[in-house]
Amino acid sequence: MKIKFHHILLALLIATTGCKKDNYDAPSLKLTGKLVYKGEAIGVEYNQVPYELYQPGFGKTGPISQTFDQNGAYSSLLFKGNYKFTIPPNQGPFLWKEVAPGKRDTVAIALTGDQTMDVEVTPFYMIRNANLTAASSKVNATFNIDKIITDTNAKDIERVSLYINKTQFVSGGDNIAATDLAGSAITSLSNITMSVNIPGISPSQNYVFARVGIKIAGVEDMIFSPLVKLTY
Repeated sequence: MKIKFHHILLALLIATTGCKKDNYDAPSLKLTGKLVYKGEAIGVEYNQVPYELYQPGFGKTGPISQTFDQNGAYSSLLFKGNYKFTIPPNQGPFLWKEVAPGKRDTVAIALTGDQTMDVEVTPFYMIRNANLTAASSKVNATFNIDKIITDTNAKDIERVSLYINKTQFVSGGDNIAATDLAGSAITSLSNITMSVNIPGISPSQNYVFARVGIKIAGVEDMIFSPLVKLTY
């Protein structure tokens, strides 16, 4: 009888503890925004460029790690409190502020309700005035390239790529067709033209999604023009 009674008490204790854990509120405050350069959105590859949030004072030294969408947007569900936002080293087709060599800067956030905070970065290049069209089973692109970083941190263009896909996720890893232009073949950063043939799509559809990306020498992540849907 003693053993059975102890077993009952232990079961009740576990059940009570489990209920308490389950009754904690989930994070419900939204922190949202996007990557920008002087207010202009920066496109990246979906789920490839990470950011980190730290909440000091809770005994946790590790970050909350998430990634930006391909249009540069981000969204995190958090608890009320104070946070620090940063982007890890060697991530993204841009420079992030450093307070000392190798020491990443952080942005302080006092979260008391839903909040929007755009993330200002300095890209190596920007794609300007991108005009993408579709005709005769081909996607054509005309655009300019703006070199933003020109000091000792400047980097060369490895290649420029025109990607198309049957869904709105478009990148080197998500495409049905692509064409590349080597950086060494670019003689002017103005009025660059590229084209790619639209392959057969099954099941059939009369549209594709497209965008142009720049691969920067020594940088893993590409920067992209805005996504466009093209009907043909």
